[in-house]
Amino acid sequence: LGVLPLATTTAAALICAERPSPGFWAVAFLGSALVVGFATIKGGGDLQAADLWLLAAAACAGTGYALSGDLSRSLGGWQVICWVLLGSLPFIVPPVLWVLPDVDWQAPWPVWGGVIYVALFSQLIGFFAWNRGLALGGVARVGQVQLLQVFMTLIASAVLLGEEIDAVTIGFAIAVVGVVGLGRRMPVERKGGGD
Repeated sequence: LGVLPLATTTAAALICAERPSPGFWAVAFLGSALVVGFATIKGGGDLQAADLWLLAAAACAGTGYALSGDLSRSLGGWQVICWVLLGSLPFIVPPVLWVLPDVDWQAPWPVWGGVIYVALFSQLIGFFAWNRGLALGGVARVGQVQLLQVFMTLIASAVLLGEEIDAVTIGFAIAVVGVVGLGRRMPVERKGGGD
């Protein structure tokens, strides 16, 4: 999913009338290459059929982020995610009904707490701020922040689960932070106004 920020930038250029400069594109490609390279080194490097599904998911997510960011400029961030979730119901309900008989209703409360947390914060409230950020800062530029997700997750796993962070991870994290910082300095024009 290291290509997700690049997919978001591409969708911003195609959908939102944003025009990233050649320097921005170069930094965006470098950032994605660093994250994909890190994942390849740390994950074994074997491509599998599931990776194609992740690539398709990145293309869909990048497009969704661009559309949401663009709509949030006029409609507002929280309104956009609420409408998206409402519009998704016809697609979500059938698979939920399909797996409903297999749900373990006796699962411990931390499991249900995790489900509720993901539903409320990751899939709803978190998008209030994300959509607002995309609208205010520009989809292409703000989308590059996604490059940091891998490393923030690794930091959280170190703090919460006691996992070790090695020198390779630290090196890649520093490089990605530098690339994201450099990308903030690259111009991104918006048709009808600049950034």
